[in-house]
Amino acid sequence: MSQRYVVHLPVVATDLPAAQRLARVIGRWLSVLPTTDPGETTVSEEDQQFLRHRVFCDQLMPGGRRCVLRADHDGDCSRRLRR
Repeated sequence: MSQRYVVHLPVVATDLPAAQRLARVIGRWLSVLPTTDPGETTVSEEDQQFLRHRVFCDQLMPGGRRCVLRADHDGDCSRRLRR
């Protein structure tokens, strides 16, 4: 098995929810690449990188797939985005 690495990509956002939304967009876009694991995406303030906030629920669902909704979402988990 290959070693896993974390790529830290600093971005500018107005607040935590905006940073989480941006991270979800980036994570969903990158999910087309087989070497990414967007479910593990977190965000933190630049000067408090030890305090990370989850972006995706990532709950394991039947069939081995994971929930793609935001962390702490209401209702049932889903493999599809709610509109």
